[in-house]
Amino acid sequence: MALELRLPKRDKQELTHQAELGPVELKGELLTFDGVVADLPGSWSRFRGDSFDNISKEQADLSTSWSVGDPKVLWSIDVGEGYAGAVVKNGMVYILDYDRDRSRDTIRCLSLADGKDIWRYSYPVKIKRNHGMSRTVPAVTDKYVVTLGPKCHVTCLDAISGEFRWIIDLVQEYGTKVPPWYAGQCPLIEDGKAIIAPGGKALIMAVDCETDEILWESPNPKGWKMTHSSIMPMEFGENRMYVYCASGGVVGVSAEDGEILWETDEWKISIANIPSPLVIGEGRIFLSGGYNSGSMMLQLKEEGEQIVPEILFRLEPEVFGAPQHTPILYENHIYGVKPDGQLTCLSLDGQVVWTSSSSHKFGLGPYMIANGLIYIMNDSGVLTLAKAETTEYVQLARAKVLEGPDSWGPMAMAGGRLILRDMNRMICLDVTEP
Repeated sequence: MALELRLPKRDKQELTHQAELGPVELKGELLTFDGVVADLPGSWSRFRGDSFDNISKEQADLSTSWSVGDPKVLWSIDVGEGYAGAVVKNGMVYILDYDRDRSRDTIRCLSLADGKDIWRYSYPVKIKRNHGMSRTVPAVTDKYVVTLGPKCHVTCLDAISGEFRWIIDLVQEYGTKVPPWYAGQCPLIEDGKAIIAPGGKALIMAVDCETDEILWESPNPKGWKMTHSSIMPMEFGENRMYVYCASGGVVGVSAEDGEILWETDEWKISIANIPSPLVIGEGRIFLSGGYNSGSMMLQLKEEGEQIVPEILFRLEPEVFGAPQHTPILYENHIYGVKPDGQLTCLSLDGQVVWTSSSSHKFGLGPYMIANGLIYIMNDSGVLTLAKAETTEYVQLARAKVLEGPDSWGPMAMAGGRLILRDMNRMICLDVTEP
């Protein structure tokens, strides 16, 4: 079924994209398949999970040891080159893929039970290979799924049927500059609003998923650009805000109207800011990155009617930085992988509690926590299970689950099913007790 795309609240009926071969009429296409919605529990509805913390809160009985052949592979599918992770809602799995044969961004809805496609929605975009193509995670609710494509197309579909709702070409409409290696920012849906950081004409914006109305736009007088980092919500005093690492610094904007509440240029990464802000609580925000940036703890303070960010401490990159994946706050400690590949546990004052040692390195792979267990991938598809405890690194099990290369896509867990990927393949593992 072919669908004509339209811009939010515009009179235009068609959208063109200036690809390498000239203007291309952007026509969406919805295809349906024989996959069936699974009657299975569990939700991992956005980047870093339902609670934005990369911690599964489900009460699944997870295995703490693996025999030969464990964890069991429930299903496996081919995917286009990249690192785009999955989300799960109501027995369905959603991923943003790229179809190289047809040169189309493709939003896929799969059955959680067996990985079979239920529907695919795609639109034409010419993308060259550049360390993978798709690398963002969708956001999904009971009603909507929102994606951000490699060349900064924001798409909203009906979460059940895949029916097209709206699309925004951020490059055309907002003057967004596509980041190096394509877009890495993962969209956010809250209260029926899609929250996106275009840079260019608007630093951050909110779009009504139902009506496609632009509800608010934050000003961007300094011309800060989009990065690979994603927006994180935060409560401070009476303010609910969205915190974002843009190209020129870190900003907090009001979740109500997009007003800039505070900003600082004390944290910026010149090549690629990838990890997202880690909200610690009590006004603290932990920032980390690669490219020799190390890490830093910010403290927000109220001074009259103003919010002022102050630096609590900085850590040199050899002490701690996070080149690719955002660290995890768990039981008042910070867990993450530093540039030399070692899993590291930090206290909230920036002291190293333990590292996994030089014999246990993980490269740029993802990690998450569930039931006091850390699941962590290395670059070549080896999954490690360890304890999330503050005394020492305790490894429980290891298994080669993917062939690689570049097993970097963010993890998702729902109902004891762990979804992982490498450059070309996505798998679903059963990590529960037999």
